Amino acid sequence: MFVTRFAPSPTGLLHRGHAFSALTAHAAARAAGGRFILRIEDIDATRCRPQFEAAILEDLAWLGLAWEQPVRRQSEHLADYQAALERLTARGLTYRCFRTRREIAADIARAPHGAMEIWRGGPLPQDEEAARLAAGEAFAWRLSLDAAERALGGFGSLDFLEESQGRRIPADPGLGGDVVLARKDVGVAYHLAVVVDDALQGINHVIRGADLFEATHVQRLLQALLDLPAPVYRHHALLSGPDGRRYAKRDRAQTLAELRAGGMTPQALRRELGFD
Repeated sequence: MFVTRFAPSPTGLLHRGHAFSALTAHAAARAAGGRFILRIEDIDATRCRPQFEAAILEDLAWLGLAWEQPVRRQSEHLADYQAALERLTARGLTYRCFRTRREIAADIARAPHGAMEIWRGGPLPQDEEAARLAAGEAFAWRLSLDAAERALGGFGSLDFLEESQGRRIPADPGLGGDVVLARKDVGVAYHLAVVVDDALQGINHVIRGADLFEATHVQRLLQALLDLPAPVYRHHALLSGPDGRRYAKRDRAQTLAELRAGGMTPQALRRELGFD
């Protein structure tokens, strides 16, 4: 059965771009006689807010969408992600990284051959790591691309089906380097949580914006390392406003709540976005 999802983060209010993505996934599920799942990706405790989650549910209901219950909230399932992290760590596929974002950015700026070798830094010597742990320094768990490549005998057989292009795409996990899987204060980061959730929820079609296309490469690697099924992917085009800039929370794109307050009806918005 066709199973897809819409997975917003409650870090702000939904805008037209979110509505287009949700409607696209919902319409695909309905056309296939499949299931549409709503997931709340709320692992960022510093930015996620209950009022934003409530607004998301209100906006989606206003659009006329229905979803299965109960809604999975990532913050309620940290043990699932910890178990996956422990599986990877037990195989020697992760390491503790003590460098801050600022330090990494400085290293990249100094590197003569670009960022990739920086992100593939690997673990510290055991004595140095022990000293930093004893001092209580913060760290992130990173996936070691070198160890992952050895574990799989190379990345040549990794690919994924991109439905929007009608072909299989070779996966290039090196695009993101040694990605963060978890931080000391948070039990998981985006990539790991997504692949665990998609597998647990039986998601076999991932429909999302083209801005997440590159994320698919490392997520496909994690699926292979954790022996999880690989969904079919469809990355749709991103909507842009009259100024040519794509709709984004950080650019204060007009929200669905503001559209409603201005008299927009859900039927009018659906027609504007190419539905109904």
